[in-house]
Amino acid sequence: MRFPLQPMALSEQEILKFLMQSRERVAAEAWVVVRDAHVAEDIFQNTVLKAVTKEVSFEADAALLSWAFITARREAVDWVRKHRRESVGFPPEVLELLEADWQREQAGPAGARIDALRDCVEGLPEKSRDLLRLRYFEGFSCGEIAGRIDARLDAVYKRLSRLHEALRECVEGKLERGMTA
Repeated sequence: MRFPLQPMALSEQEILKFLMQSRERVAAEAWVVVRDAHVAEDIFQNTVLKAVTKEVSFEADAALLSWAFITARREAVDWVRKHRRESVGFPPEVLELLEADWQREQAGPAGARIDALRDCVEGLPEKSRDLLRLRYFEGFSCGEIAGRIDARLDAVYKRLSRLHEALRECVEGKLERGMTA
């Protein structure tokens, strides 16, 4: 088995499940701007609808959550601008400052960290990549993996723990060196 260079996109069902589990967090992103629980819930629902109906694909839960936060924020800012008189949200000047800050945040080190992680994973031995693929891309539990690879459960936990530590060190090293391949 080879570790896929491009992870598979989340299915519509996986997107819905994850967003429903993240409902409070995503709605809170909108509430911070609109200060109205009902409007924040409407924005959350619109965000979910966009996630499953737009031509957008997500390779991981983290990418989906980041997209949902950005979408909820933008919808909240748009709502406040349209409903300025009835809104108890922030004044337009504050919204513009928040939006500029959020855009700087998105351009920050998260993308570099993901690129570093991808490079580090690609540099692992095939057996290690296969173990990570089974656990994180195919969603097998550690017990299921132990049965598939004919290993003890504690051995799978130890291998994953060592892989996590090695990847953490590799990513931090690449980020410190400025991602020189």
